[in-house]
Amino acid sequence: MKELAGKIAFVTGAASGIGLGIATALAQAGAKVMLCDIEEQALSAAIERLKSTNADVDGVKADVSLKSELVAAAEATIARYGKVHILVNNAGVGGGGPYGAWTDASWDWTLGVNLMATIWGIEIFGPLIEQHGEGGHIVSTASIAGLISGGSTAYNVSKYGVVALSEGLRLELAPRGIGVSVLCPGFIRTQIVDSRRNLPQRFEGELRVLPTSGPIAERINLVRERISQGIDPMYVGELVREGVENDWPYIFTDLEFEPIIDARFAAIKQGFDHIRRRNPKR
Repeated sequence: MKELAGKIAFVTGAASGIGLGIATALAQAGAKVMLCDIEEQALSAAIERLKSTNADVDGVKADVSLKSELVAAAEATIARYGKVHILVNNAGVGGGGPYGAWTDASWDWTLGVNLMATIWGIEIFGPLIEQHGEGGHIVSTASIAGLISGGSTAYNVSKYGVVALSEGLRLELAPRGIGVSVLCPGFIRTQIVDSRRNLPQRFEGELRVLPTSGPIAERINLVRERISQGIDPMYVGELVREGVENDWPYIFTDLEFEPIIDARFAAIKQGFDHIRRRNPKR
């Protein structure tokens, strides 16, 4: 998708953070963008802000963890713009504690937003991209935690799922003229740590109360501090625009975690080396 001008994009989690950065970058490149978010007030503000720059944008409110609302959002996009070329599965929440602090609700919510919404987004929008025959692109936001899990949280599991899905789809959709990229950001200045502000009513009272002291609280505070000093989401949006234009399979935001990923690959290679030594003739 070298030429984005005139293309239609659908972006989830678009009212703030990385989603707004992506929507802004696509709009500045001349794309028409349908912003989707669960936060109605923030969504309205984002649309107004982009329209003030003469961008052709609109918005639709949806809880992406409910498939029916994603279907309705797709219908609204087609009603407004007639077709769609670019799908950005960006909505995400930071949820779920480590082993010993799991709850069914935290798994359901986190996997629902981070993974199932990505699956449903592709299931719903994929055929819409295919039907016009003009090609397209799908970007799904995972995390660097989708490549180097630092714990047993639902968040990490969901992001590994997004990476796996994107890698497989890239091979399957390339012959159909659809590129696939997975975004694996590091620490970005977003509100991901405060995801519970958008907790659906059906989960209220079902999630554990976040601890105010102890190892989990210390880890949350450390992440919050790193995020507060993180990368500007608008810069991430520009990286995604470039990734779409050049069909990058992976979109990273910085080099901070490259040594850790190298160490993971080395550990995987070591596993094969064990078998090679055990069966030298194979």
